[in-house]
Amino acid sequence: MATTDNTIELELAELGDNRSALRKFFDLIRNHGLGATGGIIILFMLIMTLFAHQIAPYDPELNNFEKMHLPPGDTFWLGTDQFGRDLLSRLIHGTQTALLIGFAAAFSGATLGLVLGVTSAYLGGTFDLLFQRFIDVLIAFPTIIIALTMVSIFGTELKYVIVAIAIPFIPDAARIVRSNALSIRQIAYVDAARALGFSTARIILRHMLPNVMAPYLVILTANIGQAILLEASLSYLGMGVQEPTPAWGLMLQGGAEEYAESAPWIAFFPGLAITLSVFGFNLFGDAVRDALDPKLRQQ
Repeated sequence: MATTDNTIELELAELGDNRSALRKFFDLIRNHGLGATGGIIILFMLIMTLFAHQIAPYDPELNNFEKMHLPPGDTFWLGTDQFGRDLLSRLIHGTQTALLIGFAAAFSGATLGLVLGVTSAYLGGTFDLLFQRFIDVLIAFPTIIIALTMVSIFGTELKYVIVAIAIPFIPDAARIVRSNALSIRQIAYVDAARALGFSTARIILRHMLPNVMAPYLVILTANIGQAILLEASLSYLGMGVQEPTPAWGLMLQGGAEEYAESAPWIAFFPGLAITLSVFGFNLFGDAVRDALDPKLRQQ
């Protein structure tokens, strides 16, 4: 009888824990509803990326000139473009291009800015002064101008497009991280590590970088959306991903002007995909900032 009572108590305790966890989950959604919306959009994009070949009904690069400019219908849910290609299939496969370039560029730019910002804050002196003036010069130029300059010099291959989009993200990341690292440099454990004879690289990597990860994660999340938008802009201008690779900017370019009245769906759906992806990453980035900011977390 005692064993039965203990079993019942354990089951009730587990049920209470499950309800508590479920309550916390719904509290999180209620407190960060917009962030949860952004997370759902990102999750949907990840599913499209991982299972694009299984989900897409047609080959995204297959031309069918007998079925050009077909409106959305039962056979082609989102219609076809000027080459008879299925828009839905190209949108799904275009998610792979957007996330690959967006994440690679944002991660590269934010990480390099993280290392440079912390290094500048720790070394200080002449290096910090010269580095900040160089950052001022980069910030003075619009992001799209820097990206266009890079692809004009190196070309429009995928790796060069990623580099061209990553470089404009370095200055903002470096400046934001540096402002946080300056206060960390004055903390006692950094002075203790320096007094013990630790190398500069070890102090930066083991004692300073881990303490500036919160702003870094916020920058990284926000930059992914901006990188997707920048890649679409470059592709629209003919300086990014080239045909026949499925890319939202290329799809927008193909239907934005010539077919704006006769086949508006060619430009509408890629534009909607770009808008939702940037919107989702911005919402999720705001939620990450709120979650990692101690002042907002206390409120």
